[in-house]
Amino acid sequence: MSRFASIKLVLTGLFLTTAMTLGTAQARAPVQVDGLATVSLNELPRQGAQIYTLIHQGGPFSSEKDGTVFGNRERLLPANKRGYYREYTVPTPGLKHRGVRRIVCGGQPRLPEVCYYTADHYASFRKIVP
Repeated sequence: MSRFASIKLVLTGLFLTTAMTLGTAQARAPVQVDGLATVSLNELPRQGAQIYTLIHQGGPFSSEKDGTVFGNRERLLPANKRGYYREYTVPTPGLKHRGVRRIVCGGQPRLPEVCYYTADHYASFRKIVP
């Protein structure tokens, strides 16, 4: 490879790296509430929006685990007494098991005060803002 071709290759790589970095840096920063990023209802996957509606209607839910107490053992959600949070499965098309997507709501089961979405099985949460 000639010296010119090598320089051209390095410069092209630098240009692409810079362009990609600037593109991601200009992406919309997530809004934070109570230290957690937010997600609007219409940004949720379609199945998530459907489950959110069912939560407020009291069901019916497809998984027997839906509506059970979520212990917040990861301590990523604001601290509350045991039984405050309940979890609901957000179905993932093509999976025969529950998958990793959930909505966790705090407060009364039919009238939750707050709901959170996780797409990574409780590794992170985003507060749902209607």
